[in-house]
Amino acid sequence: MDHVISGVAKFQKEVFPKNKATFQKLANGQNPEVLFITCADSRIDPNLVTQTGPGDLFICRNAGNIVPPHSAYTGGMTASIEFAVAALGVSHIIVCGHSDCGAMKGALAPEKLDDLPHVKEWLGHCRCATEVVKEKEGKLSMEHLEAVTKENVLQQLQHLRTHPAVASKIATGQVKLHGWIYDIESGDVLCHDEQSNEFKLLADVYGEKPFSITSKESSS
Repeated sequence: MDHVISGVAKFQKEVFPKNKATFQKLANGQNPEVLFITCADSRIDPNLVTQTGPGDLFICRNAGNIVPPHSAYTGGMTASIEFAVAALGVSHIIVCGHSDCGAMKGALAPEKLDDLPHVKEWLGHCRCATEVVKEKEGKLSMEHLEAVTKENVLQQLQHLRTHPAVASKIATGQVKLHGWIYDIESGDVLCHDEQSNEFKLLADVYGEKPFSITSKESSS
């Protein structure tokens, strides 16, 4: 905890003064271009990976980068997605999974989660991913962690399309969906290519100059 407290002190003394104008601008509102949905894993830092700053990403995090399908029940993810799309007007939504994901390990072995009933129920939103991999491979084990991680990203993208605010913006070309996998050890980011239905390196999908991920306000 000491390093967290000292980090705040360093931010206030060194970082904030150098970026005071930016924070003063952000104090009056936000205008992000990207909704970034990723895992709550402590090893994942969306702003570090994307090299973005305050105000650039509207970030939603939970175990397994899950997007529950839209329903009459209002949950935190549903409300956050609706707010990002309908109120903030984001134009890109990224679902980013990652290597060595504990949530995906749990989805592969739900019988080991009896002592974590809420986690077990939450990971039920990944069942479609595990069933797809099981059907393709004929079995399911920890050897299929990477395959389940990728399939889970695709399934959460499908869940996003059930949300009315998202579906309407996709239909009018105002929102684009992206599926990513971040490899912690190598730093690689694999991105889903819709044409080939495969995950490829970022540069192979977007080119050397991918779409701008800076805030709409700062880029205008």
